[in-house]
Amino acid sequence: MSPAERRALLGDQVIAQIHERVEATPVPSPEVIDGLRRIFARPAGRAVQERRPAAAAA
Repeated sequence: MSPAERRALLGDQVIAQIHERVEATPVPSPEVIDGLRRIFARPAGRAVQERRPAAAAA
């Protein structure tokens, strides 16, 4: 979705409210950032699995 499409859908007032809320939020601590990195890198705590080439999988 392009910025123009978002603006048309939400309107200027809602976008202004979103920007105000984002500016008012505190900066997350390094511990929170590290925790989020682990979550996004391995959703559901799954271990990284090596991928086999498609020919070997068939």
